[in-house]
Amino acid sequence: MPDATVNRKLRAGMEGRPDTTRPAGAGRSLLELDPELGQLLTDERRAAAERELRVRVTTFPVGEWDGGRLADADPTHLGLLVVEGVLAREVVLGDTVSTELLGPGDIVRPWHIEGPPELLPVAVRWNALAPIRLGLIDRRAAAVIGRYPEVSVVIVDRLSERAQRLSVTQAISQLNRVDRRLLALFWHLAERWGRVARDGIAVPLVLSHRLIGELVGARRPTVSTALAELARDGQLVRRDDGTWLLTGDPVAVPAERAAEVIRQRRRLMPTPAEPVVAQATLSAVAEPAHERMAELRGSMDAACAVAAEHRRAFDAIRAETSALRERTTELRDRRSDHVERHRAAAAGPREDG
Repeated sequence: MPDATVNRKLRAGMEGRPDTTRPAGAGRSLLELDPELGQLLTDERRAAAERELRVRVTTFPVGEWDGGRLADADPTHLGLLVVEGVLAREVVLGDTVSTELLGPGDIVRPWHIEGPPELLPVAVRWNALAPIRLGLIDRRAAAVIGRYPEVSVVIVDRLSERAQRLSVTQAISQLNRVDRRLLALFWHLAERWGRVARDGIAVPLVLSHRLIGELVGARRPTVSTALAELARDGQLVRRDDGTWLLTGDPVAVPAERAAEVIRQRRRLMPTPAEPVVAQATLSAVAEPAHERMAELRGSMDAACAVAAEHRRAFDAIRAETSALRERTTELRDRRSDHVERHRAAAAGPREDG
C-alpha cells in the first residue's frame, strides 16, 4: 500500500491531524522523537541516523480511536511508535474486558499478517487517555533502520519489555485478594510512570475504577470497596486531580515464601539434566556427601552380613527339617511293619480242646 494511502488512513483512523512542525513531505527525525532509540549508536552514526531516519507523525485527542481502519495496512510497515500520551488497548471477550496501557516508547501494530483469530473471536478497542502522538515507522523507515542494527536492537528490547509487562499484569490478576492486586498494579505502574512526591509516589494516570478493574481482572464494585479500604489504611489514595498516590511500602514477597514457590515449581517441572552448581558450592558439600556415602555403604554391608547369616540359619533349619521328615517316615514304616506282624500273629490257627 503506498505511503500516502497509509497516512490518509492514519489520519482518518485517528480522527486527528498531521504534525505541522515540519514540511509534510519531510517528516520528523525518529531519534528526535525518541532519543533512546539511538542509545547504542556512536556519535557519528547517531548524527547520520538522525538525518536518515524520518517518520510521519499524527496526533489525535482523548477518546476512542477506530484502529480497525488500519487492519488492511501494508504488513511490511513496522508499526506505530507512541511518542506522547497514554493509549489503552482493550480486548473484549464476551462480557469481559482486559486492558493494557501503552505509553511513550511502545510500538503497536493494529494490522496483522495472519488476521484476527477465528476459533476464539475477540474484539480490540483503542482509547486515548491523554492526547496521543504517533509516529508511523513505515516500510521505508524500516529499510533505513536495517542499516542501523543498534536501533533494531533497542526496538526488539522494547517489544520484549512490553511482553514482560503483560506477564506481570497477568500474574497480578491471579493474586487471591483484590486489595493485593491493586497494590501490586499501582507499584507496577509506578515502575514506569511514577514520580517521587512529597508524601509518597505519585502515579500521574487518571484511571477510573472501571478501568482499574479491567487491569486487574475484577468488577468495578469490588474495586471501589478495595480502594476505600486501602485509602483508610493509608496505602493508596486518589488525589484531587484524579491521579493516584502510593503512600505505603512497595509490595514484597517473604523470602521463605518465594523459596517454597521455587521448590514447588521444581517438583512440577523435572528436567533430565542436573542443575549447574558453582564450584564453591560443590567443595562445600563434597566432604559431607562423602561421609554420608561411607555411612550408607557401611549400613549396606552390615545388612548384607545379616542377610547372609539369616540365609545360613535358614539352610540349617531346612536341613534339620528334611532329616526329621526322613526319620518320621522311617519310624512310620517301622510302626506299620510292627502292626502288621501283630495282626498276622493274632489271625493264626487255633487248636480245638
